[in-house]
Amino acid sequence: MNEYLKHDEWCIIEEGFNPENHRSSESIFSLGNGNMGQRAMFEEHYSGETLQGTYVAGVYYPDKTRVGWWKNGYPEYFAKVLNAPNWIGIDVKINGEMLDLAKCEVSDFVRTLNMKEGVLERSFVATLANGNKVKVEAKRFLSIVTSEVGVIRYSVTPLNFDGKIGFTPYIDADVTNEDSNYDEQFWNVLQAKSMKGEAYITAATKKLDFHVCMSMKYDVLKDGQKVELNPALTEDAKYVANAVEVEVEQDEEISIYKYAAVLSSLNHSKTDIASDALSVVEAAKAKGYGALLEEHVNAWADKWDHSDIVIEGDIAAQQAIRFNIFQMNQTYTGEDERLNIGPKGFTGEKYGGSTYWDTEAYCVPFYLSTSKPEVTRNLLIYRHKQLQKAIENAEKLGFTNGAALYPMVTMNGEECHNEWEITFEEIHRNGAIAFAIYNYIRHTGDKKYLEEYGLDVLIGISRFWAQRVSYSQAKKKYVMLGVTGPNEYENNINNNWYTSTIATWCMKYSQEAMAHVKETNPARFEEIMKNLNFDFENETAKWSDIVENMYYPVDEETGVYLQQDGYMDKEQILASELDPAIRPINQHWSWDRILRSCFIKQADVLQGIYLFEDQYDMETIRKNYDFYEPRTVHESSLSPCIHSILAAKIGDEERAYNLYLRTSRLDLDDYNKEVHEGLHITSMAGTWMSIVEGFGGMRVVNGSLVFNPMLPKVWKSYSFKVRFRGNLLNVRVSEDGVGVINEEGETINIFVKDDEYKVEKESSLVVEHA
Repeated sequence: MNEYLKHDEWCIIEEGFNPENHRSSESIFSLGNGNMGQRAMFEEHYSGETLQGTYVAGVYYPDKTRVGWWKNGYPEYFAKVLNAPNWIGIDVKINGEMLDLAKCEVSDFVRTLNMKEGVLERSFVATLANGNKVKVEAKRFLSIVTSEVGVIRYSVTPLNFDGKIGFTPYIDADVTNEDSNYDEQFWNVLQAKSMKGEAYITAATKKLDFHVCMSMKYDVLKDGQKVELNPALTEDAKYVANAVEVEVEQDEEISIYKYAAVLSSLNHSKTDIASDALSVVEAAKAKGYGALLEEHVNAWADKWDHSDIVIEGDIAAQQAIRFNIFQMNQTYTGEDERLNIGPKGFTGEKYGGSTYWDTEAYCVPFYLSTSKPEVTRNLLIYRHKQLQKAIENAEKLGFTNGAALYPMVTMNGEECHNEWEITFEEIHRNGAIAFAIYNYIRHTGDKKYLEEYGLDVLIGISRFWAQRVSYSQAKKKYVMLGVTGPNEYENNINNNWYTSTIATWCMKYSQEAMAHVKETNPARFEEIMKNLNFDFENETAKWSDIVENMYYPVDEETGVYLQQDGYMDKEQILASELDPAIRPINQHWSWDRILRSCFIKQADVLQGIYLFEDQYDMETIRKNYDFYEPRTVHESSLSPCIHSILAAKIGDEERAYNLYLRTSRLDLDDYNKEVHEGLHITSMAGTWMSIVEGFGGMRVVNGSLVFNPMLPKVWKSYSFKVRFRGNLLNVRVSEDGVGVINEEGETINIFVKDDEYKVEKESSLVVEHA
C-alpha cells in the first residue's frame, strides 16, 4: 500500500510534493463530467514523469491487433480510448524562466480534490533557479451543467521580487497514447488557428474519422482587475497558443482565467464543429467563472443529495465511499445511450476504455438505486442496440440460429479483446447481461421492458448457451468445456461452476420472460417469435433438458461447490501463507505458476452464490465462503466487494469490514500497486454495494425491499438512499435501530429483518433493535 493522502470526509488531500507519487495522484485527482475527463496533470510545464491524459467520451481508435500467430475468430483490433488534444496547458514564465516543479524547490504544496463541489485545487510555493519565489494557486473544474466546458483559474503571486510574469495558454494536439504500438499517433490535425484572445484545434482520428474540436478563450487579471494585452500568437501544425506578459510588483496577484470547449462529432456536424466550439467557449466566457462555478457546485449538491452515503465515526471509511461515489457520478451520467462505462473511466488508458461485463454486474445496482430508472435503462438499451453484433460475434466462432455472444470488451458491440483465453472462454459475461435485465425489472417493476427490448437479448443469449454445452455420455449430463470463469487465474478449464450456474439460470429466466410477454402482449410475442424464427416447442424443450441435466462439480469430502473439475488436484495453500514481498502475485510469478496454483483472483463460485443466494441456505453459503475466501488473493478490483457482502451475510463483521476498507480504499491506498495506470472505476460501484447490500443487507425478495442491517463496531451510524419503484427511501442504521424516511413516492411496504412495515408517503419509520 501507499498511504500518503490525508483523511478527510469531503476532500482528497495531498500535502507535500513527492514526484514518485505524481503519476498516482494524476489518477486519484482526475476529473470528469460524463462527456469528457482528464487526469490531474499540471497546467504548467512539468518535465518529470507524467501521463498526460485528456479523454472524450465515445471517441476511440480500432488499433490493429498485432500477434505472431492467428486463429479463426480472433479480433481484428483492440479498441483504445484516445488521449485527445491537451487543452489545460498554461506555460508560466517568471522573469523569463519556465516554472517547472521538477526543476525548482517546492514547498507548501497542497493538492485537493473537493468532492462535494467537483473541483480540483492546488497551491504551492516555488523557488526558481533565478532565486525568484512565487506562490501559485490553481483551481479547475469540468462543468456538469454545460458538459462541453472546462474552466481554469490560475494565479501567481511574486513573494520576493518585482518583475515579469508570462502566461502562455495553449492547446496541444501532439499527443500519444501510453499503450500505443511503436509510439504511433492516432490524430490528424485538420485546423489549427490562433487569434487574439482565443484559439482552436480540430483533429480527426486516423481511423473511423471521429472529429474533435477544442477551443479556448481567456482573461488576465491583476489584483482582480482585467488587463488588456496584445498576445504573441503561435500557430503550428499541432499547437496553438497566445503568449502574454505582465509587469508585477511583489505580493501583487496575477491571474489567468482559461475557458475551454471540448466538442466531438458524436454531437456536432463535422462541417460546423469548429464554429460551434467557438460559440460554446464564447458563451462560457460571457457567463463567467463565478457563475459557471456556482451552477456546477449546485448541480453536484443535487447529485450528492440522491447518492451520498454518510458514515459516522470512521473518517477513512467515509472519505473512501464518497471518493467512489464521486468517481461513478462524474464518469457516467446516463444522458446518452450511446455511451457506457470503461473500467478506467477518464483516468487512464489501460483496458482500452471499453465496455466490460463490469457494467452489468457492478454498475447497474449502483445506478438503479441512486439515479432515475432511465439511466439504467439506457445502459440496457446500449446492449440491445448491439444484439446483431453479438450474433455476428457468435457466428465467427461457429454458432448459428441467432445465438448471441456479447463481447468481453467492446466499443460498438464487436469483440475487440485480444487475449485468447478471455476473448473466447470467459463467456460468463453473457449471463451478466441477462441478469442485469432481471435486476432492472425487479427494482423498477418495468416488465414492459421485456417486450420492448429485453426478450430479444435473452433469447439470443440462451440460444448461445444451448449450443455451447456438450452432452457427456460418461456423466449422462450436460457439461461446459474449455471456459474461463471470473477467476482469470484459471484458463481453459472444464465445468466452471459459476459459468454453468448462470447459463442454466439464463435459460430458465428466458422462458419466464417469454411466458410473461405471451400472456400480457400476445401480438408482440408472436412478432418476436417470427422475427427471431424461434421454434418455441423444440428450443424451449432443449433449454429445459439442459437445465434439468446440467453437471455441477462438487467436492464430496467438503461438500463445497468446486470452482471447476480438478480444482482439488491443486496444492491447497492459503493466501495468508504467501510472503507479502511477492504480492500481488501477478507482478512476481510467471503465468504458468499462477495457473498451476490454487489461488483465486476474484470471486468465482462466490460470485454465483452472491447473485443467487436465495437458492442456498446459510450453511451452504458459509461453507463455500470459508473455503474460497482464504484462497483468494483479491488481485482483481472486483473481488473484495463481493466477499465483503457475503461476509456480512453470514455475520462475519471483521472480514466484512476489512474487505470493505480494501474495496473502498483500493485506489486511495493503492493496494495492488497499479493506481498510476488509472482508477478502478467499475469496481467503485461494488464499494457502494458493500455498504448497501453488505452492511445494509438490502435485497429485493418477492417484489419487496428487505433490509437485514449490520452496524460495524467502529461506526456510530451510517445512512444511504435507495430508489425503488417510484420511491426514494433514506435509510439510517445506528446503535438505536433502523430509521427509514419515505422522501418520494406513495406508501410502501418494506421488511426490516423478518417483519413487514408500512412507510407512509412523506413519513418516517423507526425500528428499534431488539
